Amino acid sequence: MTDEAPNPLLQPFRLPPFSRIRAEHVVPAIEHLAREIRAARDTILASAAPPTWAGTMQPLDELDDRLDRAWSPISHLNAVRDTPELRAAHDACLPLLSDLGNELAQDPRLSSAVRLLAADPSLATRAPERARVLELALRDLRLSGSDLPDDQKARYRELARELTELGSRFQHHVLDATQAWTRHVRDASELDGLPDSARRAAAERARRDGLEGWLLTLDFPCYLAVQTYAHDRTLRRELYEAWSTRASDQGPHAGQWDNAATIESILATRHALAGLLGFESYAAYSLARKMAPSAERVIEFLRDLARRARPAAERELAELARIARERDGITELGSHDLAYYAELLRVERYDISAEALRPYFPVPTVLAGLFEIVRRLFGVRVEVVEAADAWHPDVRLYRVRDDAEDGALRGEFYLDLYARSGKRGGAWMDECSVRHRFDTGVQTPIAYLTCNFGGPVGDAPALLTHDEVTTLFHEFGHGLHHLLTRVEHRAVSGIRGVAWDAVELPSQLLEHWCWEPEALALMSAHVDTGKPLPDSVIERLRAARTFNAGLQMLRQVEFALFDFLLHHHYAPTRGGRVLETLAAVRDEVAVVRPPASNRFPCSFTHIFAGGYAAGYYSYKWAEALAADAFAAFVEEGVLDPRPGRRFMETVLESGGSRDAMELFVAFRGREPTIDALLASHGLVSEVEDSSG
Repeated sequence: MTDEAPNPLLQPFRLPPFSRIRAEHVVPAIEHLAREIRAARDTILASAAPPTWAGTMQPLDELDDRLDRAWSPISHLNAVRDTPELRAAHDACLPLLSDLGNELAQDPRLSSAVRLLAADPSLATRAPERARVLELALRDLRLSGSDLPDDQKARYRELARELTELGSRFQHHVLDATQAWTRHVRDASELDGLPDSARRAAAERARRDGLEGWLLTLDFPCYLAVQTYAHDRTLRRELYEAWSTRASDQGPHAGQWDNAATIESILATRHALAGLLGFESYAAYSLARKMAPSAERVIEFLRDLARRARPAAERELAELARIARERDGITELGSHDLAYYAELLRVERYDISAEALRPYFPVPTVLAGLFEIVRRLFGVRVEVVEAADAWHPDVRLYRVRDDAEDGALRGEFYLDLYARSGKRGGAWMDECSVRHRFDTGVQTPIAYLTCNFGGPVGDAPALLTHDEVTTLFHEFGHGLHHLLTRVEHRAVSGIRGVAWDAVELPSQLLEHWCWEPEALALMSAHVDTGKPLPDSVIERLRAARTFNAGLQMLRQVEFALFDFLLHHHYAPTRGGRVLETLAAVRDEVAVVRPPASNRFPCSFTHIFAGGYAAGYYSYKWAEALAADAFAAFVEEGVLDPRPGRRFMETVLESGGSRDAMELFVAFRGREPTIDALLASHGLVSEVEDSSG
């Protein structure tokens, strides 16, 4: 690249030019756009003419879209192809972007314009989507400090900037701590019990690093394989300790990337920001954008789930203790034993194991099945785009079109399935671009769908566990929510404007097809024989669906209640009391107690570096919605297009243009109940017991 070469982030593009983006492009591009956008905003808001949609809201939206489209590939590359240079450039832009957004949100000329436009009494019937945009804009302006006096506006901007930087620091610490740990294995006997796929992957990692033998890491597929299958209890304990102490004051890298102080700063800053806006806690501030009516309702919802799940969880833990005692003479079950003995018990009880199912789920077959299910339900087809520019050779680009003669383009998505060095852990969907109408036409949406599965070894396709198949379906559900929207105002397009505790509805709904015989027949075929998953195996898989459901429910409730109470009860005079809060929650709801060295909060990226602060309960809240919604498909046929089209029209296509509960009622004909959620977890008897 010469000094005269144009900056690719400043050139017009529909799909990001990933192969041409370099770290040195980032800061100049964002600084240039910030200057242009500030000047253009000022011109728009300084106009003496009365505000109009076309003259005020539309051009401001288009400025935001231009910035988002430049920032999106930068932010994404920072998550999937981390380098020191890119990280430094990314982080240098965070305060600039925070200030740019908050300056507009706090500009009195904007709030005045929005209020004038929203006051039109005919708007709700004449242009309901615009009315919704303005309604949410008024809410978000207030939550961004627009009503504060000038000195407090400056303080808000300072706090918001700090939170952005703290969240990025937290995420970097987790990634660095995860990737710093490896275990070189020279003696094959240490890996006894590990499936061939995990052994081959470990051998390939060692070969790439110029080592003999096998290399274990904390990439989740490797970690989970050791916890689930390794006979060597010491090895399981070693990986568990490294995993559960990441970015903390404990474990093999104690203190090196310790997130404890960062957590305290995040909690203090969030509380200060919420208080500045008149909220008693950050939890109350968080609920302003959610379906749940109050903190008390959230806490009672979680505690109710815990009460219902606890009897089953106690029985399940006793069964794990029994099999550990009978097989290996273990009298005290450790956290590093749970997955191992759970898998042994699953095989004993249902004659089915996660690893035995893996050959039936080659990635190409699973994708073909997923795309066919989506075609039948929602009337859209998915096709691969050959030779697309991406950030890694494993990444594929797909187009989503109407399954009709015209084949109208609905959107596109990048699919990045496999774990690798420099890539953040977990699975997520993120926006690349948002559906929006410009004067020149409609911009179709583009998504990033990211997972961290074990990749292919040699010429063989990657094979997924059933849990990984479910993860893929989950993220694709988010993708559909973003891609299938018909809304043409970006503020309420796709997942935008959707209450955060309803945003998981499409993702959790799509998971249900992973258990249905008709759907499994489409997504499974043995990698060697091509035969689909046998009916007898499907029966056992379905029977095992509620295996350890009580323990799993309590684990999620523990995370959610910890998150919510941490933010609900925070007081500056006593600090975060993070470990004390977690211990109190475990005393109340948990039946499994991790070792004292466990520092789970230090790697809880969902709430400290993601969008789930005081909102992790959303997974269970939306799971209740999804279970109730899926009951409609069971009633009419799990692959019947009628409920599929109805769900697409009422929920997926509507995005955030209407209230989430209103959309659910439009689909289901009534408000949701918790019954279907409990039934899907096999906890109906617990309901009867607790109500009797």
